[in-house]
Amino acid sequence: MTTASRSRKHLEVQRSDHTTIRYTASGPAGGPTLALIHGWACNRGDYDAVTDHLPEDYRVLAIDLAEHGASRSTRDIWTMEEFARDVAAVLEAESVDTCVVAGHSLGGAVAVEVGRLLPDTVSHVVALDALHYLSLFPAQSEEQTEAMVSMFREDFPAGVRGLVEGGSPAGTDPALKDTYFEKMVAVRQPAGLRSIEGLMRWDMDAALRETKQPITVFAIRALVTQEAIDRYGDRFDIVPIDLGSHHFPVEAPEGTANLLAGVGTE
Repeated sequence: MTTASRSRKHLEVQRSDHTTIRYTASGPAGGPTLALIHGWACNRGDYDAVTDHLPEDYRVLAIDLAEHGASRSTRDIWTMEEFARDVAAVLEAESVDTCVVAGHSLGGAVAVEVGRLLPDTVSHVVALDALHYLSLFPAQSEEQTEAMVSMFREDFPAGVRGLVEGGSPAGTDPALKDTYFEKMVAVRQPAGLRSIEGLMRWDMDAALRETKQPITVFAIRALVTQEAIDRYGDRFDIVPIDLGSHHFPVEAPEGTANLLAGVGTE
């Protein structure tokens, strides 16, 4: 199937602390709005092909979080809540009245926080292979958090490699894993390390209690555990999928677009 590339506008919005958030907008202003948030150490370009497969009437905003992709910031706060304010600034700049917010990996946590921050704007939260990793998303003990952060602090490439391997089902092409590793290990610092710490310290259970929108998690079947389903299945809808690895939006853009469009039309 050949899909025409959408016309895109590359825009930016200014925040405090010398923060410039850059994003891509496409589609008609009056269409259903979908805000897309990338994962840790990734960027909004991961959604280019996904966007091209979405219905033409969709208004799509793909956002680079601070110090990711083309966005820049000198701030000292790297929490999921502060990343959510990056997204909120874009939604305000674009005068968005209602939208679905979808985030991949760490972006799934940010999407939850956007829903909590903007209860009257966000109609549905979507997590793309996020929220169900119990060693990353629920708040960890101080000892667990320090162990994870120390691993990245002492050998950042090894920490990144561990994340890539953990998100790769058996049979994943080693060359593909190497591609993800090279992209992620180059994340700008200190934001890369600090945002991992921010995720580890994020209190997902508290955020979920205060986020009233429906939440859908599209999880790679081989990477979702029964323990996660038992713990969170009554709070968000976990939908197992078979579209590749943890980075499935890049690997299966058409399939990802179909998932997102299905949520947007509920």
